[in-house]
Amino acid sequence: MNDSIAKVSLRQQAMYVPAAAQVTTTAAPSADTALLIANLAKLGYATAEPLRQALVGTTSAFQDQLLAVLREVTGTDKNWTPLVKGWDQLTGEGPLDHLVTWLANVFQHKGTRLPCGHLIPPDTFPLERYNGCPFCGTPFELASLEYTGQGSKLKELTLWTDAEVTAYLRDLLASKTALDATQQDSLQRLLAVLPLPADVVIAMKETRMAVIDAYVTLGQPQQAQAFFTSPTDILRYLWFRKTGFLQLVEPKTILRKQQRNAAHLAAPLDRSAQARVQATADLKLKYSRREAAMVADWLNALPQSPAQLCEIMHPKRGMWVRFIRALRLAEYSQKGGRDKLRETLDVFYHQTYPVWQGRVNHFRLRVDAPQTFALLQQRPGLFARSLFANMLWFGAEPTIAAFAAMIDKVPARLVFTLNMYADTYFIKGGKRAVKPLGGASKQIPTNHLLDMYDEPELEAMQTAVASLCLLAMERRFAAQPTPHRTIYIDPALYKIPVAIGDRSETVQDLPGALMGTRFPVEGDSVRLFMQWGTGLPAQHLDMDLSCTVSYAGGTESCSFSQLVATGCKHSGDIQSIPDQVGTAEYIELNLPVLQQAQAQYVTFTSNAYTHGALSPNLVVGWMSSQHPMRISSSGVAYDPSCVQQQVRVTKTLTKGLVFGVLDVAQREIVWLEMSFQGQLVQNLNVGGVQTLLRKLESKLSIGQLLAVKARAQNLQVVETTEADEVYSTTWARNTAAVTQLLVD
Repeated sequence: MNDSIAKVSLRQQAMYVPAAAQVTTTAAPSADTALLIANLAKLGYATAEPLRQALVGTTSAFQDQLLAVLREVTGTDKNWTPLVKGWDQLTGEGPLDHLVTWLANVFQHKGTRLPCGHLIPPDTFPLERYNGCPFCGTPFELASLEYTGQGSKLKELTLWTDAEVTAYLRDLLASKTALDATQQDSLQRLLAVLPLPADVVIAMKETRMAVIDAYVTLGQPQQAQAFFTSPTDILRYLWFRKTGFLQLVEPKTILRKQQRNAAHLAAPLDRSAQARVQATADLKLKYSRREAAMVADWLNALPQSPAQLCEIMHPKRGMWVRFIRALRLAEYSQKGGRDKLRETLDVFYHQTYPVWQGRVNHFRLRVDAPQTFALLQQRPGLFARSLFANMLWFGAEPTIAAFAAMIDKVPARLVFTLNMYADTYFIKGGKRAVKPLGGASKQIPTNHLLDMYDEPELEAMQTAVASLCLLAMERRFAAQPTPHRTIYIDPALYKIPVAIGDRSETVQDLPGALMGTRFPVEGDSVRLFMQWGTGLPAQHLDMDLSCTVSYAGGTESCSFSQLVATGCKHSGDIQSIPDQVGTAEYIELNLPVLQQAQAQYVTFTSNAYTHGALSPNLVVGWMSSQHPMRISSSGVAYDPSCVQQQVRVTKTLTKGLVFGVLDVAQREIVWLEMSFQGQLVQNLNVGGVQTLLRKLESKLSIGQLLAVKARAQNLQVVETTEADEVYSTTWARNTAAVTQLLVD
């Protein structure tokens, strides 16, 4: 069995059993199979009947390998020991204890000497309650999981065969929205072991990067040529290979971000200057002669004319200059058969080419609507992205008329995006949530041109955009012939957003969810967890788990500096990691106490207090169960069967991360991902979280999209799965397949 495919299948709440693994046709389950099913139940999983029958025919070695993969994914072999034993009971420590301990270490008073070297004076910290040093947060004791299977609901695993694996690969390749980090990771894993389907049309440029990289890795760069449509695609691939970013994040942005991440509240620990030097060195470009020749051939074979190539390269001219020099393209353009590349470099160097955006800006500043719209209609995607601003600049009526003339050429994902965000854009005096490439999420003021219009005019703009977009999508659905007459839409789909925009940068190794998905809290407690440092040597690496409780008149935080807050208890601040196994922190939330205190929201956050970004492979999430979740005598509080959602950090530019918000009154947790800058939870702008929540709430749900399809195709919506078309939560789990509803 291939572990990569098995891990991909688990993300779809399935288990991969290839045909080659089924070596017997025995109908009765063996003792090994029964043991496997029992162990899966301890981890919070049940097996559907087709999967159970498939497992009966597999060997015990195959079943052991499956269980090992699931244990790796759920993290049962990691160290989940917190700083405090029985941390749900207060230790009584306070700021005075830390002050007295600091003075005792400075003046070497009497006390207990710990392995880390610190001296703990008597009558301060109760050392019998700690797994490490309460003063410096260095762990000494490790423990294994004691409690599993406490989850009140088992997640049912379905069967994945070779056919399902191939179909999922095709869905990823054909996705009509940009893949998030989880999907990109799955795509790369599948391409490493499976051949590329020949008849799949790859819609997204970011998706092509994984395919191109697979061909380059196999030493077949000529096969990748078909996936390059412009110089930007080549630049995107080169930057992806260098930095791991699928978007063209500017070098100066990366330098500035890493420098800010390395800053520290304590001046002696500030490493910002060193970080900039190191980042500059890391971004230095260096290519072999084989790589330089490969890129030269790619550029030379592009279909555009030299002037068109240069115009496309112009917005990223600074980056292109660096790559042209590093790849020695001027030298390689002199080789035979590369005349087009040589001419392109000459035009690019002398800048004797027109710039489309410059002409747009020229006519726009002169309020020349016909000329501006004529140019924008040449590039429907850019027209869609600038539609709202142009409505305010030129007026709604002429702008909508010009856009309506070519809306059928606009990708469906942009049409739905316009429909979703029209309500939040045309609001005076508010804030908008944005996330610049490579930066942290922030709030920006709404367009100042809104002040030129009164409320009825702005409402008319919202209505015009919504009506136009819905009409366009209904026309697209109506143009698709269907023999079906009835459709079933699972009610839960009305709470699941369509995967448009707000792409996640964290990996979900367990069955994933889209940002904005709401998880109900069944019991009276929610347990946050964070695990980091697995696979790293022992060192000072301080990551902080925290939360912010929001009330009508203010906020309250639970973090390393305040271990107890209203309805919140923290397991203690760990500042160093043990060798290879990592460490963990927890926060327990008591919903009845929070409700009694009239708390509105609780925001879940993780920060890198140590200089730098969040530790790679850091895992954060939360647990919930209808039944009380126990804590072991050593303080271990992790139970994989109770996990509702967890994500793994893979990027290196994030300093702080919001990974969920508890709506106290509704007893629901909203999964979201919002990066912010700062070492402390106090650096979080809670207003920015609320703005992002409003943005997510305005997103189109899968159920609403299916309702548009039903109306356009005259399908009768029924309440039973005995329908011609059935759309369930199981189907919606494959978000790449859902995007096929975005008809272009």
